Amino acid sequence: MKVFPFKITKTGTESIIYQEDRELMFYNKLHQHEETQISYIEKGEGTLLVGDTITQYQKGDILVIGSNLPHVFRSDTNSEESSVMLSLFFTNNSFGKDFFELPTFKTIQPFFENCKNGFIIKDSPKKIIKCFKKNKTENELDRFITFLETIKNLNLADKKPLSCYIYDKKITDNEGKRMQNVFEYVMNNYQKNISLEEISSIANMTKNAFCRYFRVRTNKSFFQFLIEIRIEHAGKLLSKKNELSVLEIAELCGFNNISNFNRKFKEIKNSSPLQYRKLNA
Repeated sequence: MKVFPFKITKTGTESIIYQEDRELMFYNKLHQHEETQISYIEKGEGTLLVGDTITQYQKGDILVIGSNLPHVFRSDTNSEESSVMLSLFFTNNSFGKDFFELPTFKTIQPFFENCKNGFIIKDSPKKIIKCFKKNKTENELDRFITFLETIKNLNLADKKPLSCYIYDKKITDNEGKRMQNVFEYVMNNYQKNISLEEISSIANMTKNAFCRYFRVRTNKSFFQFLIEIRIEHAGKLLSKKNELSVLEIAELCGFNNISNFNRKFKEIKNSSPLQYRKLNA
């Protein structure tokens, strides 16, 4: 299967595509698609990379990923329970050109602006979850009505952006494979020392060419990206592994210097590791 572009399967001529993923692991290849994706995590947890940002997802989260925004789900592999994600897919032209530009939809325009970066809603309102569960048995007309209700509620909900950088170009298959190889290697080896020479060879590029290539596509250096992945995993361990000390977690996530770990953690999470643990335990 090609990494880019990823095609959302249609069973007919429906304007809104409803999909249920029930797997031990979600589709874990870097991909993008024309459709905007709205997903409810009914079961499971893991890591989500969207654009230039990595975050964690868990049961109860609602995620919105905009059109052509590169992303990859990585379900936690230590769980024997199936992950379940309910999703809706649509394009801005699903209901006709300029449909969402009608004056009727003026109040929900912020939703479409927020879609460009993607966003996550935690502690999701029950009314949004209820809409997702109705989709499975609804006919196309009722699903459309429920879809509009979902958009309205998402527009009003508290959001956290998923990506800081908008990359609105379609990425070629070769680019997708190259970035997938880089991301996959980093996700599997973030706890080790990864040299620029090593990661450049994974991308099959010279060091200078890789540095330019990576920054253009993520708006950050490779090593900043690596630090963010390490800190994200450290945050997860801090909230779930109380038996581990901060020093042990720092070492498990690839930091050899506790002072550097504390400094980088505070820069990214806006709190010290101990404060983060108290707030998220």
